[in-house]
Amino acid sequence: MKILFVASEVVPFAKTGGLADVAAALPKAIKQLGHDIRIILPKYRQSDVKKLGISSTGITIDVKIGDCLEKAEIFESAMPGSDITVYLVANDKFFNRDEIYTHNGIDYEDNAERYTFFSRAVFEFFKIKGWQPDVVNLNDWQTSMFAAYLKILKDPFYQRTASVYSIHNMAYQGAHPAEKFNVTGLDSRYFDDGSMQEKGMFVLAKVGFNFADIISTVSETYAKEVQTEEQGFGLDYVLRARSSDVIGIINGVDYSLWNPATDTHIIKRYSAATISLKGENKSALQKKMGISVDQSIPLLGIVTRLVDQKGIDILTEAMDSMLALGCQIVILGTGEPKYHEMLIRERNKFPKQVGLKLGFDSALAQLIYAGSDFFLMPSRYEPCGLGQLISFKYGTIPVVRKTGGLADTVEDLDAENGNGFVFEEYSAPAFLEAARRAIDVYRNNKKLYLLTQKRIMAYDYSWKASAKKYISLYMKALEKVRK
Repeated sequence: MKILFVASEVVPFAKTGGLADVAAALPKAIKQLGHDIRIILPKYRQSDVKKLGISSTGITIDVKIGDCLEKAEIFESAMPGSDITVYLVANDKFFNRDEIYTHNGIDYEDNAERYTFFSRAVFEFFKIKGWQPDVVNLNDWQTSMFAAYLKILKDPFYQRTASVYSIHNMAYQGAHPAEKFNVTGLDSRYFDDGSMQEKGMFVLAKVGFNFADIISTVSETYAKEVQTEEQGFGLDYVLRARSSDVIGIINGVDYSLWNPATDTHIIKRYSAATISLKGENKSALQKKMGISVDQSIPLLGIVTRLVDQKGIDILTEAMDSMLALGCQIVILGTGEPKYHEMLIRERNKFPKQVGLKLGFDSALAQLIYAGSDFFLMPSRYEPCGLGQLISFKYGTIPVVRKTGGLADTVEDLDAENGNGFVFEEYSAPAFLEAARRAIDVYRNNKKLYLLTQKRIMAYDYSWKASAKKYISLYMKALEKVRK
């Protein structure tokens, strides 16, 4: 099968969040199953041309955006560690900027133009290239216009091509003022009939929902949640109308990066058979973060964005009471200034119990997974969640709220079954109670704690299993196009 994977960011070419990791790992797993998959993304200033071996294809395309004609120059490279071809769409006006989507936290005003240009350039490029995909996997609102062009323009080149539109976070929908619709070059009836607008705004996510053959998201539970008023962010009714086409597949973990047996960023490598060595990482983490070095103290780790979605409001509310239980909390992340201030106060109040690093530090993140006894994810919503899957591999038991991918992967621990500590109500008391239960098991039931560690380390959440499900999804999309 020929598969085109279209994304606005892909590691190591460009990254702001988890989409970039998925867009790198999933195609590699699909390639290993024997399929011809290629990747395309914009060429941003952040892409290291020399290091990544990016070179021009010599192909330049004229792309009409509204009343303007813009040029797209196509570059190519290869995904490191594989022979997957990666194409990059260059246009200095749109993509040669300090940041990818925003400037100082505010969306670029021309994002509708930038990503409509990208979608149309991709659409035209493969006709010139003569490489005809069976399935195009689009990712988030930045790529959705490709699905519309596929259905509306009915280009003979793509007459047997199906589209899958993947949502990674329903909260981000690409909503723009109505006048931005003009950049699409399409008849106004597609705006007037509601296919591409919501409450008078040109909404690119809605384009994907209405024009893609299949809609996917990153966990089975999240596929249901996005069809509710609470987590549909105003477009739940569109997805309910297409409920049979909305499918959830849990993301995978790249175990070449996340594996305590091979991790070069941790102090002592270990496996389920040598789980006692995990303690050396705990001591190193405690020392690095300036908290008491003591194996008997339960250590709770967090690696996250410090925003409401991740439950940082209930974390900060519960923190004093949690620390009163005699545990330690280590936090790595960055986000809203108010949470920075709150957490700095907590660290200053409890210097031997709270470790804090505001920012991004990949080596420290891996040490937190390896050195913590528990991993906290009190998320308000969590489309998939990668943290709990990584923590499994490191034998670090998760404490999570039952939502999205967390609900699909973490089952509450009892004497016989389960793999973590789960709470349902989104509140500080409910979170505190789950943490209290975890701490109690650590202190008073070492046998259960150790058995759980060994069980979760044996899980296989590699991308291979997810990739097979994506292939089935692509076949379903193709059946709709070719029946």
